[in-house]
Amino acid sequence: MGRASKKSVSVMIQGTSSHVGKSLLVTALCRIFADMGLRVAPFKAQNMSLNSAVTPNGGEIGRSTALQALAAFIPPSVDMNPVLLKPSSDSKSQVIIHGRVCANMTAAEYHSFKSDAMQSVSESFDRLSNAYDVIVMEGAGSPAEVNLRANDIANMGVALMTNSPVIIAGDIDRGGVFASLVGTLELISKKEKKLVKGFIINKFRGDISLLTPGLGFLEKRAGLPVIGVVPYLNGLRLPEEDSVSLDTIRPAPGFNWSSNKTVKITVIRLPRISNFTDFDPFMTDSDVEIKFIDEPSCAQGADIIIIPGSKNTIEDLAWLKGCGFSGAIEKNKERGGTVIGVCGGFQMLGKSVSDPRGVESRLKRIEGLGLLEAHTVLAKKKKTFEVSAKTSVLRGASFEIKGYEIHAGETKCKDRPFARITKRGAAFVSVADGGVSPCGRAWGTYIHGIFDNRDFRRALLDGVRGTQGLAQAISPKGLGHNEAVEGSITALAKTVKENLDMARLMEIMGLKR
Repeated sequence: MGRASKKSVSVMIQGTSSHVGKSLLVTALCRIFADMGLRVAPFKAQNMSLNSAVTPNGGEIGRSTALQALAAFIPPSVDMNPVLLKPSSDSKSQVIIHGRVCANMTAAEYHSFKSDAMQSVSESFDRLSNAYDVIVMEGAGSPAEVNLRANDIANMGVALMTNSPVIIAGDIDRGGVFASLVGTLELISKKEKKLVKGFIINKFRGDISLLTPGLGFLEKRAGLPVIGVVPYLNGLRLPEEDSVSLDTIRPAPGFNWSSNKTVKITVIRLPRISNFTDFDPFMTDSDVEIKFIDEPSCAQGADIIIIPGSKNTIEDLAWLKGCGFSGAIEKNKERGGTVIGVCGGFQMLGKSVSDPRGVESRLKRIEGLGLLEAHTVLAKKKKTFEVSAKTSVLRGASFEIKGYEIHAGETKCKDRPFARITKRGAAFVSVADGGVSPCGRAWGTYIHGIFDNRDFRRALLDGVRGTQGLAQAISPKGLGHNEAVEGSITALAKTVKENLDMARLMEIMGLKR
């Protein structure tokens, strides 16, 4: 594989491990360069995530990359994340190339496939390089994973192919940052070391003067500059990429809700939960308390139980029933609660889910929860669209909603539909979506992102407050979810810019202003 052609300038943010903040640093840099008037695009050659987004052309990419495109004021494209891996079991992943499903592969099969995948990476980088002034690249995990170094298409393999300078970021909040940074350098090749131009220490708390001796040691030991020390940022309303972030809102068994005045929402944390960022908007509502739960006892007292999307609907449904959630959901319904299913969760609400072609599971069929008169058959071809729809599921009021579809199932539902899709991508259509039970307290949809629609979300919450006898219905006038995300990007970029040596970074990139 030869080097990719390169007309833009670029920089690659790699990390000492996962969760050191690479994605947010790239998001910040995309906004910083865009604010300078530069045409900037994010690039993550390979991503492994069950949180995905749909591009305007119907391709599937990682949600973190879509956020970075938003920060750069450009629409997301499949070239920004040419390879997406979506784990469907402990041993297999769905491999998505340029936004479309390629195959389901084991780790060994994918390792053999990497040279083909690298061709797609090179093609995507070339197209971006011809269209933008600056490419801000993000690595994955760590470049020092010695067992994954051969045929690398996520970190140094891409940096070498594109001849991009590399900045290595470390998370000081978890401890051991100096050992992690120095150790990473020690485990990469001499050729790769030549591309490393400096470090960023991320998530710092406390007195910077106490860190100064460590910075001096690091620079002397490595012979490389520390480009900046970025403080720990609280309160950002930005979508997370990995479900490990859900641990912060996971209750212990037997917990008590903090207030009897809030709308209480529980999202079942399925083993292969996907697109859990669907529920981020509830976190901007002051009258909502939301928890991700994996114990049925924690559903007690909830006003809304949500079954989210899943990368393996049948096996997650078997887990859900085996844990006893069926009884908890039925009790919730009996006391007037609402049960909502999104995508895979919608499929679970029906009478059955079948997988005759083994798309996701070895299990060919499983009975559903039976709350909707619906039967789902999984198909190999995935539907991925940005959509517009109309729904009147809430107290007869009609709402225009926008979102996206990512599903491999065909569902036949005898109940009235949740919505009618009026547009898929650029095509005008009239397609029934989802289903609503006769009592109206159980409903499901294939449309992700419905709660981003503020009027719809507020009507849902106000309706629950009324039926559950919670104080008077209220509609806070604070920031909506989209405004909160934009405000967080602005705040993040401002903080990163203030704490990085931007002149040094631009010099490293060969960017003249």
